[in-house]
Amino acid sequence: MPTQILMPALSPTMTEGNLAKWHKKEGDAVKAGDILAEIETDKATMEYEAVDEGTLGRILVPEGTQHVQVNQPIAVILGEGESAADIKATPAPPKPAAPAAPKTEVKALPPPAQPAPAATPAPAPRPSAPPRAAGARVFASPLARRLARDARLDLAGMRGSGPHGRVVKADIEAAMAGGGFARAPGAGGMAAPSFRKDRIVAEAGNIPYTEIPLTGMRRTIATRMAQSATYTPHFFLTVDCEIDALLKARHEINDTLGQKISVNDFVIRAAAMALRQVPVANASYTDDAILRWNAVDIAVAVAMDDGLITPIIKNADQKRVPQIAAEMRDLGVRARAGKLKLADFQGGTFSISNLGMYGVREFTAVINPPQACILAVGAGEERPMARNGGLAVANVMTCTLACDHRVLNGAEGAQWLQAFKKLIEAPAALLV
Repeated sequence: MPTQILMPALSPTMTEGNLAKWHKKEGDAVKAGDILAEIETDKATMEYEAVDEGTLGRILVPEGTQHVQVNQPIAVILGEGESAADIKATPAPPKPAAPAAPKTEVKALPPPAQPAPAATPAPAPRPSAPPRAAGARVFASPLARRLARDARLDLAGMRGSGPHGRVVKADIEAAMAGGGFARAPGAGGMAAPSFRKDRIVAEAGNIPYTEIPLTGMRRTIATRMAQSATYTPHFFLTVDCEIDALLKARHEINDTLGQKISVNDFVIRAAAMALRQVPVANASYTDDAILRWNAVDIAVAVAMDDGLITPIIKNADQKRVPQIAAEMRDLGVRARAGKLKLADFQGGTFSISNLGMYGVREFTAVINPPQACILAVGAGEERPMARNGGLAVANVMTCTLACDHRVLNGAEGAQWLQAFKKLIEAPAALLV
């Protein structure tokens, strides 16, 4: 009997994805382990491998289709002796919905220029969503309710894009990204700002523009960073590190041992060791307790054409600099090629963002939830330094630590930076 291939869940939070590309055509032989397709999740584009052998009998979802639900049939594999005629005998799979059709339908109800009926109360913060009667039941999926609760969004003002106005995950994500929904009580009494395209174009003066569609990655970055900047109380601490000794050690290793080690590899190792010395920074906030992590997994921001991704050096405190360098090279190459596996970028207990290679002297970074800290690393450059009553020139690198004030206070953040600075300026400790 023909075997249906279902849209896979490539991450614990994935409910839908985009079918970016098919690597097999109808009629091609398929073996277990063959790359069938590329699936774009909310975090990355990942390859999907076949688990069954046979012939690709029919492609049900063409490449380029967006918003394909997890477990929706996307293709049919024929076994030995089976033909395309056998596919008709199988239950017909649900027809994939046209991309963004539900959202388009919601926007059309009612048209923006249509006046509200006389019996309708004052409009809700989102103009395209007709308000419910007071006390009316709000229909929403369990996942949408949880996301709304975490983001303190008021479901009463929403009409969702699901069947019969049911609020689903996509509606909550749109609201968090600036859909104009009201915040629930306790969120400061402010309505979320609206970033509707027509409003932004009008505010910009209706000048010509080129529209660049949001990828799943870019949409997720926008949502998570807006949520972090809104709900995580950031504070920032900055320190200057002299790196002459580090540059000398790096030169000797690369020159003598023929290895290719970057300053960032030393930074990763120093950050990991500092987290062992000051573990309060290796933690996350929850409503019930602060979780202090036993493993030190460093997430390192890697720039990509459509956003960024943070591959992880796991147990970085237990690895020497050359091993960290080799892993980072491999992760960076695979990240830019879209070949990372879920385990390569899912998680992390602390983040590093380094813009030194772009000549940026100093900057601040937004914390990557649920982590409590992120280190922003600037360029190493020669600067005049006061020393022994005179002036000297030293290579200096400015680093800024962003901290979640719910997890650690200023003194604890300063203790971590002090430990990090000591390790960076005495790199012999990083090489043992």
